[in-house]
Amino acid sequence: MSEPISGTVATGAAVSATAKLFGLQIGAGAVAAALGFMVLWPKTKREGFARLVSSVLASIVFGPALVAYVNAKAPDLFTSARAMGVTFGVPPEFGVLYASAPFLVIAGLPAWWVIGAVVRWFEKRRGKDIGELMADAKEAVAGENHAG
Repeated sequence: MSEPISGTVATGAAVSATAKLFGLQIGAGAVAAALGFMVLWPKTKREGFARLVSSVLASIVFGPALVAYVNAKAPDLFTSARAMGVTFGVPPEFGVLYASAPFLVIAGLPAWWVIGAVVRWFEKRRGKDIGELMADAKEAVAGENHAG
């Protein structure tokens, strides 16, 4: 007697859904990197690769949190996206992925500039120990609080 294949089908569906989700996030990160390249072209291949990777990782790490935040603030957007998916004859989840994509791109956009700012901050403080770095950070935060 043959074994049921429902477990195999379910596993295949889970793999497919996971691939689609990460594919969307990787694609969104690549779009974010491309937009960054349009603003400032990388000087070297290494810089270009680093910008691409940082944008993709930021999209993967921070994108879902941004989508969750937007969903909490504007749930109608995602309800409409589900309805749009059904209207076009695809599963409602595709509508949600479609609505989520711009937020994944937005999450990936500032990655390179944030990383660059952190690297420059550490470069200016080269040779300092952790205590001195903490004091500099505390001073910078205190200066921001008093300036505003």
